[in-house]
Parts: sequence; C-alpha cells; structure tokens
Amino acid sequence: MAYDVTDFQLEVIEASQTRPILVDFWAPWCGPCRVLGPVLEKLADEQADTWTLVKVNSDQNPELSQRYHVRGIPAVKLFHHCEIIDEFTGALPEYAIRQWLEKALPSENKARLAQAKAAVEAGDVATAEPLLRTILADEPTNPEAGVLLAQLLAFSQPEEALTLVEAAAFAGPQYLQVQEAVRTLAHLQSVTTAPEALPEDPVKPSYLQAAQAVLARDFDGALEGFIDVIQRNRYYDDDTSRKACIALFVLLGNEHPSVRTYRRRFDMALY
Repeated sequence: MAYDVTDFQLEVIEASQTRPILVDFWAPWCGPCRVLGPVLEKLADEQADTWTLVKVNSDQNPELSQRYHVRGIPAVKLFHHCEIIDEFTGALPEYAIRQWLEKALPSENKARLAQAKAAVEAGDVATAEPLLRTILADEPTNPEAGVLLAQLLAFSQPEEALTLVEAAAFAGPQYLQVQEAVRTLAHLQSVTTAPEALPEDPVKPSYLQAAQAVLARDFDGALEGFIDVIQRNRYYDDDTSRKACIALFVLLGNEHPSVRTYRRRFDMALY
C-alpha cells in the first residue's frame, strides 16, 4: 500500500520508529518517476508486512526536498528509527530494487550480525558465538555469519570452522583472508593426525612441532617454528609454513602480542 504524505513528521519520522518507511520523492511531470512508481507500489503491496511506502510530490513539498537533499528525482530514501539508512536515485529495474531492499531493510538477524561483528572485534567470544549460531539457525546459508563463526572456532574446532567457510563461498572479498586462514588451520590439524603423509625432510620435526603448537594455542612457539622452517626449506608441504604465519596474523589480529613480536621476523625470513 502506498499513499501521498500529509504529515511527514507523523507518517514518516515517527512511524519509522516501529517499521521501515520507504519515501518516494517524485513529480507528475517526471517520466522516470512514472516508471518507478508502479514498481515500488507493487513491491509495497507484496511486502506490506515489512515496510510502508509513502510518496512525496516534490513540487508540492519543496521544503522536504531541500531538507533531505533531493537533487534529482525519482529519489527513494529508506527511513528507520527517524534516520535515512539507505537510498537510491533513478528508475531502477524491479530486480535491482528487490536486491536493494533485501540488503537495505533492517532485520533482527542484521542487528545480531552487527552486534556479533563488534564482539568479534573486541575479542568477546562469549557474546559473539551465540549470536552467530542464532543467525545460522535462522539462515543456514548466511555467509557473513558463517565466516565470522569459523573465525571464532578456527583454533578450537577447525573441522567445523572449515565446513562453515566452505559453505560461505560468497561471503565477500573482505572475508577471503579469514577463509584461507581457516583452511590452513584445518590442514595443520590434518598433518598432525597423519604425519606419515608428509615427505621426509630435515625440517619435518620442526614443522610438525609448529603445527601442534598452533592447535595448543602456543602462538609464539608456532610462529618461531614456522619461521625456522621458512628459513631452512620455505616450500616444504606446499609453502604451508608461510601460509600458517599469515593465517595466525589474520586470525589473531595486529594487536596480539605474538603478532607484534613475530611479524617483522616473518617478513625478514621471506627475503
């Protein structure tokens, strides 16, 4: 359902406290507005339980257009909790608007994900893990939640972490390093359980000891051992010592004491 605004403060600002309000700034003379309007109205009817469409004639409401910096029409702005949380300008095709709505509309799981991200950055695993598991119970294919949970489980449950990152293939480029780090840790677990599969080499004992140190969360010992292997035979087991150091740097973060201690030594070992 869509309707023309009569009281913007009441129908948009105050109403957005309880549900998202999509505002379509338009004008009767605007050709693209006449194209976009019916598409928005169709989607508003389909998703009436989720958001409300309000139309603002920019000719009749120039002060609103000025207040919200409308410089071209059609201009679509999504209000929630009294603020614009997303917007676009122009007559997008229906499929693009559906994609935009899916990304822009708030939801409980999006709020949980934001809380979980903040908790992960703060190192608060006790808060982040149940939030991420709740999201995945509702949305088993949520890629961001899957990668973040994998990041938390990489050291304690590398097999589950690997399953999560493989299911989250489209999490986004910002998560590629985490995904590769989790794969590396899963590989290290596999070599510690089947060391006979590794080729014989003078560095093999040091490599296995470093891999075991990762699983024991002895990060200083792990980095020390992998750097030693890099210096003696960098490409042993497909260059995994280098990959393991990078995985630890990614998963532990730049401020972790072990990362601060060993990153420069690692860089020097490569050259």
